[in-house]
Amino acid sequence: MNTKSARSYAPFSIVAALAAMALKFGAYFLTGSVGLFSDAAESPVNLITALVAFWALTLAAKPPDVEHNFGHSKAEYFSSGLEGALILVAAVAIAVEASQHLVHPQPLGQLGLGLGLSLIATGINGGVGLVLLRAGRRLRSVVLRADAQHLFTDVWISLGILLGVLLVKLTGALILDPIIALLVAAYILWTGVLLLRETALGLMDTALPAAQLQIITDVLAPYQQQGIQFHALRTRVAASHQFVSFHVLVPGAWTVQHGHALCEEIELAIAKALPGTHTVTHLEPLEELSSWTDQGLGRATDVE
Repeated sequence: MNTKSARSYAPFSIVAALAAMALKFGAYFLTGSVGLFSDAAESPVNLITALVAFWALTLAAKPPDVEHNFGHSKAEYFSSGLEGALILVAAVAIAVEASQHLVHPQPLGQLGLGLGLSLIATGINGGVGLVLLRAGRRLRSVVLRADAQHLFTDVWISLGILLGVLLVKLTGALILDPIIALLVAAYILWTGVLLLRETALGLMDTALPAAQLQIITDVLAPYQQQGIQFHALRTRVAASHQFVSFHVLVPGAWTVQHGHALCEEIELAIAKALPGTHTVTHLEPLEELSSWTDQGLGRATDVE
């Protein structure tokens, strides 16, 4: 497997989703538990989003072209957005099914084998989630991180459901089964809302988080001590890519070559401190009044 490519993890996720879905639906049909149904109902979401993730990561990996000068990295948000929407649909389906069983509780079937199948599926999701989370952090892929978070959510949900079904078996209180399913539906709903929020923030060109802005400030600090000034700092995140731009103010007596060399040095320093960051600088003379007033449209951040 090419561990340098986020796309290379998508087939792994697809195979795991198929296996987990088969096991979870098998557990539901064996037991008739609406709690296990709530666990199984979200499995198709994993499969569909894994397939869409493969497409999105393939598109996101394409280099910039004439129509997409900044690349195709935002294609990843198609996958995370769809995943969030499908999670909401799954939550509603689970709630509807659980409500029916709440009114008319049903006895449970072969719990031993059903719980065993569900436990195996939970182990698969947990293992795959760990692999995707590590890869997503290393490659800064919003798709892989979203898939991993979803799978870990699946794991905790599955463990909660398994515990609930065991309580039903031990106590004979059949109503616990749909109650647990409703709680699961509420948790899944909240997960979907959070994922859609993250997707929306990405599409809105949200600025870099405070910790990364501080890294940029730290990179520029030594230059400021030399009398170089900076302003009009603007940043944005597009999936695994980060974009930074700002003005560099130097003495007007400097040659173009001297100023250009400084800008190149600063851009390389930021790229080293924040890998995957694309930095654009604009050189200006310190002595000119217009250098301090041409910060452009929109609000920018001054570097102090």
